[in-house]
Amino acid sequence: MSSTLVTVLFGDPFAVVNTIGLVAFALVGASKAIREEFDLFGITIVGLAMAFAGGVTRDLLVMRVPLALQSPIEIALGLFGVGLAIALSVVLSSPDAHPITVVSDAIGLAAFATTGAIVATEAGLSTFGIVAIATINAVGGGAVADVLLDRSPFILFEDFYASCAVLGGSAYFVAISVGAHGRTAAVLCAIVTVVTRLAAVTYSWNLPTVQGLGLMRR
Repeated sequence: MSSTLVTVLFGDPFAVVNTIGLVAFALVGASKAIREEFDLFGITIVGLAMAFAGGVTRDLLVMRVPLALQSPIEIALGLFGVGLAIALSVVLSSPDAHPITVVSDAIGLAAFATTGAIVATEAGLSTFGIVAIATINAVGGGAVADVLLDRSPFILFEDFYASCAVLGGSAYFVAISVGAHGRTAAVLCAIVTVVTRLAAVTYSWNLPTVQGLGLMRR
């Protein structure tokens, strides 16, 4: 078990960013459930769903057994993120809106966009496949968490969120295409995703709606 943990924490780029993503997204999902006054079981379920749903979907799309079902370390990391969310709720009045959670969400988004791009590349997918898997991996957990919280997935109607993962996945593909090392491409993907997400939060970026463009008949 200890050797497996060392591999997860200090191994290849996939293992590192996957570890970061699991903890960050479990923290964000659990914080949302705490805001909605879920009980401890509900908080845990929402936190783990946000941490794992995107990765499970990714693995099924590339026809491999989901990592969440292969390693107890994966579940332990998710539970650690849930525990952090509960701890934050004790010391903060609105942990889901605190900068720690906002930054964790951006980091989780970047980490999972990167893991998705890595897996898609190793599976030999096309350009579209790499960007699509990166995006699904990054936003799938949040969409499932929103459904569990009884609301429409916010990635469909507000905020500049999924677009950040699209940009990160595209940056990864471009880097690989020009001969960059896998680690370099992974770092670039993570940086592009997290920077654009934090900029979107800071400057309130949103994609336009049909109504906003004035295209609907009155």
